[in-house]
Amino acid sequence: MKALILKDTYVIWRQMKYFLVMILLFSALPSGFNNAFAVIYAAMMPYTALAYDERSKWDQMAAMMPYSARDVVLGKYVFGWLCIGAAAVLSGLLQAVLSLVIHRAFLPSVIALSVLGALCILAITLPLMFRMGVEKGRLAMFLIIFLVCGGAGAIASIAESMGGGTAFAFQGPILAAMLIAAVVLNVVSIPLSQKFYQRRQS
Repeated sequence: MKALILKDTYVIWRQMKYFLVMILLFSALPSGFNNAFAVIYAAMMPYTALAYDERSKWDQMAAMMPYSARDVVLGKYVFGWLCIGAAAVLSGLLQAVLSLVIHRAFLPSVIALSVLGALCILAITLPLMFRMGVEKGRLAMFLIIFLVCGGAGAIASIAESMGGGTAFAFQGPILAAMLIAAVVLNVVSIPLSQKFYQRRQS
């Protein structure tokens, strides 16, 4: 599986460089929406890798290699998780530095909620991509964009209310609920994606 993740990284390295710049830019802006969007957008990276796989007929080549359907599918999830984690670390470090330099408010809850929201979006949309394919799944892409933007807006609103003290008492339950949702959705999503992938290959 490590080889599959490295393959995806090499294939979309050019896009990933622009992605890193975007993370730094959005994280530097004094807006909860921008800070959340910088992390949530990372959930879209596996779709770029899937698009390249389809164009290069990678699935046909993978069928001749010692990779099971589970390896291919799980590799995309792990790649997405790593992208989300890397985005969260970069965004968090930059926001922490800016909070010390220019005394800007730094809310770790924004990072935590963004990571959990990104994991939920990844779990909801990846099965659609494996079911329809990236090229045919145009409507699914609109759903993804809607979820990314809507999720960033919702997380920003929640985090800002927490920071203002109006909902601070609910911070723990909200994070716990998001964590449970992220775990459950991914547990259900992975075998579903594997089923769709095997069906497309047959």
